[in-house]
Amino acid sequence: MDRKRAMTSVDLAALVGELRGYTGAVVDKAYLYGDDLVRLKMRDYDRGRIELIVEVGDPKRAHVAAPEHVPDAPGRPPNFAMMMRNRIAGANFEGVEQYGFDRILTFRFEREDQTTLIVAELFGDGNVAVLNEDHEVIDCLDTVRLRSRTVAPGSQYGYPDERFSPLDCDYDTFAARMDQSDTDLVRTLATQLNFGGLYAEELCTRAGVEKTLAIEESGEEQYEALFGALERLREPILEGRTDPRLYENDDGEVVDATPLPLEEHEAEGYVATAFDSFNGAIDEYFNRLELEDEEVHEEPGSDRPDFEGEIAKYERIIEQQEGAIEDFEAQAEAEQQKAELLYGNYDLVDEVCSTIREARQQGVPWADIEEKFEMGAEQGIEAAEAVVGIDEAEGTVTIELDDTDIEVDPSMGVEKNADRLYTEAKRIREKKEGAQAAIEDTREDLEAVKQRREQWEEADEDESEDDDGEQFERDYLSMGSVPVRYDEKWYERFRWFRTSDGFLVLGGRNADQNEELVKKYMEPSDRFFHAQAHGAPVTVLKATEPDEAAREVDIPESSKEEAAQFAVSYSSVWKDGKFEGDAYEVDPDQVSKTPESGEYIEKGSFVIRGDRTYHRDVPVGVSIGIKCEPDTRVVGGPPAAIEPRVETSVRLEPGQYAQNDIAKRVYRTFRERFEDTSFVRKIASADRIQEFCPNGGSRMLDT
Repeated sequence: MDRKRAMTSVDLAALVGELRGYTGAVVDKAYLYGDDLVRLKMRDYDRGRIELIVEVGDPKRAHVAAPEHVPDAPGRPPNFAMMMRNRIAGANFEGVEQYGFDRILTFRFEREDQTTLIVAELFGDGNVAVLNEDHEVIDCLDTVRLRSRTVAPGSQYGYPDERFSPLDCDYDTFAARMDQSDTDLVRTLATQLNFGGLYAEELCTRAGVEKTLAIEESGEEQYEALFGALERLREPILEGRTDPRLYENDDGEVVDATPLPLEEHEAEGYVATAFDSFNGAIDEYFNRLELEDEEVHEEPGSDRPDFEGEIAKYERIIEQQEGAIEDFEAQAEAEQQKAELLYGNYDLVDEVCSTIREARQQGVPWADIEEKFEMGAEQGIEAAEAVVGIDEAEGTVTIELDDTDIEVDPSMGVEKNADRLYTEAKRIREKKEGAQAAIEDTREDLEAVKQRREQWEEADEDESEDDDGEQFERDYLSMGSVPVRYDEKWYERFRWFRTSDGFLVLGGRNADQNEELVKKYMEPSDRFFHAQAHGAPVTVLKATEPDEAAREVDIPESSKEEAAQFAVSYSSVWKDGKFEGDAYEVDPDQVSKTPESGEYIEKGSFVIRGDRTYHRDVPVGVSIGIKCEPDTRVVGGPPAAIEPRVETSVRLEPGQYAQNDIAKRVYRTFRERFEDTSFVRKIASADRIQEFCPNGGSRMLDT
């Protein structure tokens, strides 16, 4: 069995009741780690410190963590964390709800001045959205724009279509869902009932039915046994009477944490440990999972990534996606065929619908209508013989046409019923298109792993000492665990980079920083650069290090050209979507805050007196990369200065993605390139990357 890396819908249903027990706790602070882990530090009069963890990447989880399992606070809170602090610091936690049977939790926080909802999406790519009381998105970790739903700042939050919930269905509904399937019992429970593979097998085991028994060979006996097992499973979950277990394999590794003991896990021979609460079991499970993952990475000789495991995983996903595509096409064809059968038997269907419609208008009970059709069938009336069932609760009738059962709403008539089926076929085909796009992405991921394996094996063959006894450079991208060596510098609050010649260049992010750079940090031997455009930052090319005494230095032209490109790229030239602009360069003594008589200078602006050295038609260009030697950090600036010094980089140009969106895309690209994704999260979070992204839209170049 694969180790669980995401909480299931059943897990969340069991956990919600326990999390509600923390109602009344007060929020102290909010933290964001990387772009997928949110931590809310709260306090309660009776319980003391409470740490709520929501992680939507890998793994996907939501629970209260023991203080010793909580990561250290990041040094500098990113924008998303600051936004959360502003909205919920001092707010009361008022509970949490699961959206239907989906892996979506909505946390509610109340403060005198406002209500805030935090929605955690623990499926797909994962997401966290912060909403106001009108369900308008304040901000989100990832922007989602689909036909079916939108999650973007300023928009109404769009929940996905609600899935069928087996936790609150009756027997008739359960049996009807089972009958709709054309596969075996266990797959029907997993898909039609939304239980997933593990709990579908568990229900079959508890019910004592054959898992692979086909639906057409199943009957009331199997259905009743399965429904009984379902009731015995869901009752303690819904009533909060969980009996949690943490399961380990023979190697002592955790494989799962469940709200109830599972016979399937006992049959596998897993060692079970009982917990007082499911929250405690889940917390222990994911903490152990992380520690054991780290141990695997740190074992001697285990730097080689598990390429075969990754390849097998993607091949398994592709197989599942191919099966889903086939199912979608079959479902779409079936719905379209039903619509065509309605039109092909128009008069018969119209007679059935008209008869029922007229009877209902006269107040005839459904039972009497059904009896009338049964009598008509005995008399050989064709329309009556076609009626095989009536659903009083739904107000529908099932008609058999050419051995195909079709559910019809008699209040709508033939055309609208057929149109409904055509629309459903179209919707299913759209899902198929989405699945086809997803499988292409997975195939690309598979090829990327295979290429990484080839590169690793080629590098491994060359991993011997050369004739001089020198070792080749380490391949940080493929290392299982990259050591973090990061010491934040004071100048990182400005825009900054080091030229290809090693000179430090500083740029202002706003008017206040422009003033500060000129007044406090610009020395007589430095060079002042500015783009010939409105909204450009002050750019200072330092001749010496900030902690060194100023002295005359011969600055190479290459560094000056890079400083000019930096000044242009972070100006309004980029924001306007232009690909080049002019910049000028002057001595520090030519820069003044004293305006001409009768003139006014805005904050952050300066008067330049004397001759200027112009850099014409400077191309915009920004590269963002990750350094691993001698220290580890994300850096950004002109490509010529950045790309030779980093382990990997992404080049940007003006484009369509907003600053925060392009930062997230770059972050995901880095995570795909590094085997040690936790290293990327620590060093190059989306917020840190955003600090190097120019204002305005950007796109990534294929390099």
